[in-house]
Amino acid sequence: MYLDNRLQNLTPREQIFFKRFGFGAKVELRFNCIHHAFESYAKAIPESIAVSHQGETITYKQLNYEANKLAKVLTRNGVRNGDNVGLFIKRSIPMVIGILAILKVGAAYVPKHISVVPEEQLKHIIRTASIKIVLTVSDYKKQIPIVNSSKNIFIDQIKEQFYDTGTLFIPERPIKPEDKAFIIFTSGTTGLANGVQVSHRNICNILLTSPGNLGMRPGLKVAQILNIAFDMAVWEVLGCLANGASLVIRGKNIQETAEQVDVIISTPTILSTLDVNKCKNVKVVAVAGEPCPEYLANKWGKFCAFYNSCGPTETTIVNTAQRYYPSDEFLTIGRPTPNNTVYILDKNREPSAIGEIGEMWAGGDCVSLGYVNNEKLNRERYVPDPFLGKGRKMFRTRDLGRWTVNGELEHFGRVDDQVKIKGFRVELDSVSNVLESIPVCKRAVTLKYDSKTLVAFVSPEIITEDQAKETVSKALPYYCIPERIIALKELPKTNRGKINKRLLMEIAKNQLEKKYDGNN
Repeated sequence: MYLDNRLQNLTPREQIFFKRFGFGAKVELRFNCIHHAFESYAKAIPESIAVSHQGETITYKQLNYEANKLAKVLTRNGVRNGDNVGLFIKRSIPMVIGILAILKVGAAYVPKHISVVPEEQLKHIIRTASIKIVLTVSDYKKQIPIVNSSKNIFIDQIKEQFYDTGTLFIPERPIKPEDKAFIIFTSGTTGLANGVQVSHRNICNILLTSPGNLGMRPGLKVAQILNIAFDMAVWEVLGCLANGASLVIRGKNIQETAEQVDVIISTPTILSTLDVNKCKNVKVVAVAGEPCPEYLANKWGKFCAFYNSCGPTETTIVNTAQRYYPSDEFLTIGRPTPNNTVYILDKNREPSAIGEIGEMWAGGDCVSLGYVNNEKLNRERYVPDPFLGKGRKMFRTRDLGRWTVNGELEHFGRVDDQVKIKGFRVELDSVSNVLESIPVCKRAVTLKYDSKTLVAFVSPEIITEDQAKETVSKALPYYCIPERIIALKELPKTNRGKINKRLLMEIAKNQLEKKYDGNN
């Protein structure tokens, strides 16, 4: 068998652990379409609050009614199963109505936060995803470009003008698990954004199983604090509504929302800005999107269920998770989530020995449908899965990891984060982790400036450069000590709540140029 050939370089014991560690539990799902899970709660708890936003609320029954009404409007405007519909809007109840309406039709929603996206990027998204209809509200009419005869539909005007006594909506053909549910366009910071197509099967598998459901249930409140174009916002919105909880959409003040809710899903960067002493009401926190400092996990894990997770958009939000306790020996990214697999492979795509660092490849029901209109990249990143076979695909995450002795994954950053400085191999995250061991340090990030130079940034600004360099020198070889360590009040964030490395690189350039000018 091909599977046996791939494993033949491992010892018999390692072959056993390759399968035991790398394969998540087999779990049956309650629903195969994510909006069906929501609809079940619209029947079971119709008068419960589904969503609240700055004093406005809507019940499960009302939300289902409004989504059905909008779905009929979309159908009358030619939207069919398999189409892509733009959702260019801000956080709001109409945003949630739009998401559910698009799903009910059998189309995929393509979200963008209207105030932070340049017009040219919106045009690129409309063209790439072949979007003919854009859902928004009338306040943003002038901000949305018309491309190739695309049409805008304003959710607020429909709500006011369109009357429908019936609440039932039936799509033209049954929606299948393999149909697209949404398309998330990557940030595009290194070029044109790529749209990742995620199916109902993909999203149901993470949101309707444990630990991805985070224990969300009727009676609990879930924060919606993230950018709606970020895949983790899907975790907030659909994770909440598919499990019967109440979504609390934030205004400008994230802290204010965090103090009201039971469940927070966040990046470590955003979580680090919250006053944890005012959030003792929180029962569950899940982080993903970037490496989590251990001090942050300890701070929250003392009083609530804390999940450290990992996974790119292409593997449907996250495909590994660890329930972390402060007494744990390591902060890891845990194990494969149900119906998913993780393989640690070498550069030849052969299994690495247990305990060796390799590249993480993801398989199973998490593997998304691929990039929209980018077959070249699809061929590079989505390849046949030799371990599952049967035509399944595995995805190259470009994350580095290794198995611990108890079958959890240690994360060693991105392939791109293993760099050479002065001929020596340096793991950038290792330097950042040491800096974050400084008691007052909230966040740290290390960047390669050129072939001879590392630069690092720490927060808050009370940390001195000498103190930071001394800390690194005690823990790591001399070539790991950054040329400059710059302290800032807060590290800048992208609109998705991650550390903005591109902006930090510009700051580093300015600082180093000043230093060199001074030396001259």
